[in-house]
Amino acid sequence: MSKYLESKKVPLGQKIAFGFGMLANQMFPASVGVFIIVLVQDLGFAAFIWGVIQFAPRIFDAITDPIMGFISDNTRSKWGRRRHYVFLGSIIMGIAFVFMWQLYKGDGLTYNFWYFMIWSLVFYLGLTIFSVPFVAMGYEISDDFHERTQIMAVSQFIGQFAWVIAPWFWVILYNPNWFPDGAGAGVRELSVWVAIPCSLFAMIPAIFIKSKSTLGRTDFLPITPTYVRKSIVNIFTSALDAFKIKQFKKIAFATFLIFNSFNVIASFTFLIIVHFMFNSDPASAGSWPAIHGSVGAIFTSFLVIPIINWMAKALGKKKAFIIAQSISIIGYILFWFLFVPGKPHLFIYALPFHSFGIGSLFTIMMSMTADICDLDELNTGKRREGVLGAVYWWMVKLGFGIAALLSGSILWLVGFDAEAVTESAVTGMRIFYTALPIAGVIGAIWIMKDYDLTEERSREVSEQLKISRKAEK
Repeated sequence: MSKYLESKKVPLGQKIAFGFGMLANQMFPASVGVFIIVLVQDLGFAAFIWGVIQFAPRIFDAITDPIMGFISDNTRSKWGRRRHYVFLGSIIMGIAFVFMWQLYKGDGLTYNFWYFMIWSLVFYLGLTIFSVPFVAMGYEISDDFHERTQIMAVSQFIGQFAWVIAPWFWVILYNPNWFPDGAGAGVRELSVWVAIPCSLFAMIPAIFIKSKSTLGRTDFLPITPTYVRKSIVNIFTSALDAFKIKQFKKIAFATFLIFNSFNVIASFTFLIIVHFMFNSDPASAGSWPAIHGSVGAIFTSFLVIPIINWMAKALGKKKAFIIAQSISIIGYILFWFLFVPGKPHLFIYALPFHSFGIGSLFTIMMSMTADICDLDELNTGKRREGVLGAVYWWMVKLGFGIAALLSGSILWLVGFDAEAVTESAVTGMRIFYTALPIAGVIGAIWIMKDYDLTEERSREVSEQLKISRKAEK
């Protein structure tokens, strides 16, 4: 078994360093979620192709994430298992992000499709190299049940500022005073201003989070290219074994349902506000699409995360999860009634309730994943934060990819055409906007209702691990 960290209070500086990494981990996808509208709205991509081009990288992730998890778990280095990969990944995804958005309508749809597809694969490869070991760093910072929740709460608090900032990119992109040549020119320039600071934020955990040398570890598997190639089947078998852990399977599929159903309709926010509330005039919509996302993220940072941190400690992580997700259903219902043409301020009243959904999800689920890593070590004798983290976040990425595919399919189904928007298309979007995430939340609550890795059980596991580790010395 591994000789790992004993329970301890993690210094605030370490939590903040991890939080800056989380800011980068969320800012890049948040920016993609805004910029991607340009493909349909300005570059002429068909809605279905728009979905396909976002789904394809998820297939790529299905291959690269488990491999990166295996490599990260078994790296012998004086810098530890994770830090140098986090640093390298931050550079790759920053460079690729800039190149990915250098699109010109005059180059034609076919060229732009393949150009974007190739560079997006490079970007997502960089994101994998960064995010898989980065997330694993968070799981192994502490083995204390409540300290883990506090670590994730701090990181999510900082990470949420990505969602405060990113929605304002809509305002910038569609403001002719900023970009008179259109949003296409906007994303080309704005991508640089996103990539540079986010790459620097991503480097912070690699520089400041402490880790011990693993050069002397004899229990790691070789990660030579030959061994990885010969062992590819075993790597994926090991990843699939994660789903044999009952508790892991529950949090992975619950996350998939909530995150997937949310992301299917997330891009509709801009379209509903512009086409339903402002009669298809982006300039008149002004700051309201940004206010929707930004104010929701502020509620998450300053309201939801502190409440969830308190609830998880007072009531347990499972009860905190169920209560938070139930509150989010109220928000989705209110959106149906509070998206009112001529009165855009009304939807703000739904945001505090809505924010409990995604706002609480990763604070709780990442803390639960760290608990499950202990259980996995007790059962297998191996410390596999990288593999379990890779599989969990692959489910998140898969959800994002499927959501993109479904978003395009729903836009096609309701008959949305940016050049000729109909009332029936907008009504169809609004129905999905309310009903689909509610269905996802209800399904996730049903899955998690008998989750059984309680605080008492987690502490028993932790004590058993300490005894085993002492016996090894």
